[in-house]
Amino acid sequence: MSSNQGVALQPFVWRDYLELCKPRVVALMLLTVLVGMFLATPGWIPLITLFASLIGIACAAGSAAAINHLVDKRIDAIMARTSKRPVARGRVSVKQALYFALLLGTVGLVILFFFVNLLTAVLTFITIIGYAGVYTGYLKRATPQNIVIGGLAGAAPPLLGWTAVTNQLDPQALLLVLIIFTWTPPHFWALAIYRFEEYRHAEIPMLPVTHGIAFTKLNVLLYTILLLVVSALPFAVGMSGLIYMLGALVLGGRFLYWSIVLYSTEKPIIALRTFRFSIIYLMILFVFLLIDHWI
Repeated sequence: MSSNQGVALQPFVWRDYLELCKPRVVALMLLTVLVGMFLATPGWIPLITLFASLIGIACAAGSAAAINHLVDKRIDAIMARTSKRPVARGRVSVKQALYFALLLGTVGLVILFFFVNLLTAVLTFITIIGYAGVYTGYLKRATPQNIVIGGLAGAAPPLLGWTAVTNQLDPQALLLVLIIFTWTPPHFWALAIYRFEEYRHAEIPMLPVTHGIAFTKLNVLLYTILLLVVSALPFAVGMSGLIYMLGALVLGGRFLYWSIVLYSTEKPIIALRTFRFSIIYLMILFVFLLIDHWI
């Protein structure tokens, strides 16, 4: 028997590598990047900047996602939601996933450095380290506030889009970051409530596991109220107009409705519905920002 048999490379299946990148998450993230880019300028964006930014940031995000699969291999195998992921199931080996993550990350940063600007490349690199290293590698297992602290890395995409166009940090771009940062806790905690038993079994200190489901529901409600306030800031500072504000109020009201229902019921399915709506909320909110900007 060969001594290398235990680390033999698995056959290449492109769907498995696509799954490593978490394409749905990356797609939502790229929407916020695109909105950040267009809100940064009143005019059209040069095509080379547009496509290089989206491709570079997508590659970097895919790299961070692949590292997440690697670090969470044991946890993913335990939890029903993630048990079929390619690394957890052995369809992609640890070595293959590591090489793939390094390749994607390098390609993404090189594209951003040469075709966009240094600031965006540096911020993207910091985001990879923040998500894949600080959040996934440490915070996720260290504190029930993991998603609050680590959420800053996940909130960075619109800032990256903004700096890709302007090559500078801007307070208005940070408002977009603040919206996603505030949205992240109720989004993930709703899922954590629904998947409570899985997180408990995997020994991940998510808020429902450490402080109970009732306390987590209260925090989802409070953060949703805070999100409703934060989402009004672009209108308050003149960054966006009435179309966005009306959309933000309607979406925020619906999110608040689901948070109140979640707080007042014991049905686990409500937590899942709240989680699913939170994704729709963020997507449409940023679409409203874009529509308002062009109209």
